[in-house]
Amino acid sequence: MRIGILGTGAVGRTLAERLVELGHDVVIGTRDVAATEERADEPFPVELRTAPEAAAHGEVVINATGGQVSVAALQGAGAENLAGKVIVDVSNPLDFSQGFPPRLTVCNDDSVAEQIQRAFPEARVVKTLNTVTADVMAYPDKVGDGDHTIFVSGNDQDAKSTVVQLLREFGWRDVIDVGDITTARGTEMLLPLWVRLMGTLGTTHFNYKLIR
Repeated sequence: MRIGILGTGAVGRTLAERLVELGHDVVIGTRDVAATEERADEPFPVELRTAPEAAAHGEVVINATGGQVSVAALQGAGAENLAGKVIVDVSNPLDFSQGFPPRLTVCNDDSVAEQIQRAFPEARVVKTLNTVTADVMAYPDKVGDGDHTIFVSGNDQDAKSTVVQLLREFGWRDVIDVGDITTARGTEMLLPLWVRLMGTLGTTHFNYKLIR
């Protein structure tokens, strides 16, 4: 599958590396390729392209940008390059401007995933993977031998099926379809608890397991 990733941080890099391991054709998009390469501490695992080129490349586009800038970043990639495509939103609306722990910039009656869906009505947004750290996103077996839960939210069932297929390839076994895109409010609002648990446990390698 051709996959374009928007976001050059740890999440984008980690997902790109894993997807290449699984045999997918992956590129990472950025506003300025030369500037991004110049300030990078290490080489990128896949080719860097401009954001519009990465979005055009992907049958699936992964939004690995910060939740506060996600809509703007996707607008920079071009609505015409996202129309009809699955956008996998793994972002969180975290605001560190007032220190730690971060605040949520949107919650209760909206979510980043919904903002993206409204901004790009011809795209098919699926929220997932935002409740775990990057390494666990890509390699779920690094926590509890993979015996834990990940969630998906979205309006389009076919889009969710495509994303669940990718999650299964990563190694996720317990995937719960929470419902339509509004249910992303709930998974995004798990982040304040996640941040507190990170401090208590002293690690990012943990996750929730839903027992039913």
